Amino acid sequence: MSLPAISFEFFPPRTIEASFRLRDAVQALAPLNPDFVSVTYGAGGTTRELTREAVVALQATSGLKVAAHLTCVDASRAETLEIADWFAAAGVRDLVALRGDPPAGSTSFTPHPDGFDNSCELIAALADRGWDSIRVGGYPDKHPEAADLKADVEWLKRKIDAGATEVLTQFFFEAETFLRFRDACDAAGIDVPIIPGILPIENWSGTQRFSARCGARIPDWLTDAFAKAERDDRHDLLAISVCTELCSDLMEEGVENLHFYTLNKPHLTREVCIALGITPRDGLRNVA
Repeated sequence: MSLPAISFEFFPPRTIEASFRLRDAVQALAPLNPDFVSVTYGAGGTTRELTREAVVALQATSGLKVAAHLTCVDASRAETLEIADWFAAAGVRDLVALRGDPPAGSTSFTPHPDGFDNSCELIAALADRGWDSIRVGGYPDKHPEAADLKADVEWLKRKIDAGATEVLTQFFFEAETFLRFRDACDAAGIDVPIIPGILPIENWSGTQRFSARCGARIPDWLTDAFAKAERDDRHDLLAISVCTELCSDLMEEGVENLHFYTLNKPHLTREVCIALGITPRDGLRNVA
């Protein structure tokens, strides 16, 4: 079984201290030689400027391929495409194109009066502008706003038809969840790479809240396991074991790429990658 290609997702820092943490996280993970790293927007586009700054800093100093997130939230079409052009001018050739979450306090997405109505419109506008890749989101447990998984997959197919080149999935906790989703995508005629999103569980309470917001189903056995692990002070050992087993199961089913949601905390992600046999390489350029 060959080793998978890997990629990492970071979020932009809001403070000077957080900037140092991001730098340290990238330095810790860069020797694992990721295919790319991505930088998110906050909910409701709240960190748009911070994302731009973080993307440009990583692009200029890390020696890594950087993918920038771009959303439809709270911006006109012209403003959104201007940001895309700004990324391109900075040397960024990869985008993660998303509709984006509603702003805080809102229960549903409302398009900007002069903005894109949805992710398909955004992708179509980007598709002819010469990007190396336009990645989009996929939901193995279905998007919380979707009627069912079939409708969700049909919407994903529309995103591919609009010009998306790759799918990064939301995280999940059992390999079968991803495999069912992959089969449904294949049946719908989706023929681009579908990369599973992997979340090493750094904080169990936070993971439960995050899962509730994004619709990721938590199996009962995992809840029981973390309740026992926290009582016995074995949280990190369990997190590494569970995540490594999930990745191994996916690899045995032919998965060749893994995308890790690092939360800017590299320890667990690094340990999982090493457990999978991905050896850190010396001499790779670090963030300045």
